[in-house]
Amino acid sequence: MIGNSDPLATQGSSPVDVRPTGAALGAEIRGVDLRSIGEAEFRSVHQAWLDHSVLLFRDQTLQDDDLIRFSRRFGDLDIAPVQETGRRFVEGYPEIYVVSNVVGADGEPIGSLGAGEAVWHTDMSYLPQPPKMSMLYAIEVPPAGGETGFSNMYAAYDGLPDALKRRIEGLQIKHDGTYNSGGYLRQGVTATDDPRTSPGAIHPLVCSHPETGRRNLYLGRRRNAYLPGLSLEESEALLDELWRHATRDELSWYNRWRVGDLVMWDNRCTMHRRNPFAPDSRRVMHRTQVQGQSRPAA
Repeated sequence: MIGNSDPLATQGSSPVDVRPTGAALGAEIRGVDLRSIGEAEFRSVHQAWLDHSVLLFRDQTLQDDDLIRFSRRFGDLDIAPVQETGRRFVEGYPEIYVVSNVVGADGEPIGSLGAGEAVWHTDMSYLPQPPKMSMLYAIEVPPAGGETGFSNMYAAYDGLPDALKRRIEGLQIKHDGTYNSGGYLRQGVTATDDPRTSPGAIHPLVCSHPETGRRNLYLGRRRNAYLPGLSLEESEALLDELWRHATRDELSWYNRWRVGDLVMWDNRCTMHRRNPFAPDSRRVMHRTQVQGQSRPAA
């Protein structure tokens, strides 16, 4: 549910209509056509993104050129990653990653991640310099299921007991690069379930956001995560405790997709997941990612 307008927007200090969700994060931006967004509107959208971490724009009619043009206003774009079905991108637009369960006429999937659950994760946190932002545009949606949830990692850190904050201060976490959020083995990677030896980048467990300065948990994904310097048993127990805290319902907001929705989120301070949907229904999404400008830092 989307809440009332942002007070700042209604007082005329912003040229866009910002409607907070009323949940722990997220806002809908109304009255903006992303094909022709002006500079003042863009500045307000950028600030709303920093304020709310996740933004929803409904009823957009974007071509791939439009999606790339708007995405590039936030920075250089990543090339679509190699996933379980290979590098699935829009022909001629390697920056647009296709998320879909649809199988083409040649018998090959047109996208990645299928129709199952995508577990809580932060996009590509297994890289040394993960993307700072992701955008997902809905082209086809199933009649039920497939909702995407987002969790507020600022609030997750702020809500930790003081003793637990002291316990995790200065710790690092290895972000696994073996499996994607759908549980599929990434192409070219050897399967392993030993967090101590699995591939992946090491980042601070608690990060400071480079633009807002706020501190947040940076968990990435649970499978094969590891806290270097701890025994495997200690690492597993502490990560289980942190994940139970960070994925509570009161820290999340879900979007029930409609065709024409564009959702953009801050990878540096959120996690997200997807509900499963019927495999015989169709879901087609186009995603872009804006490159991170620095490594995550404490």
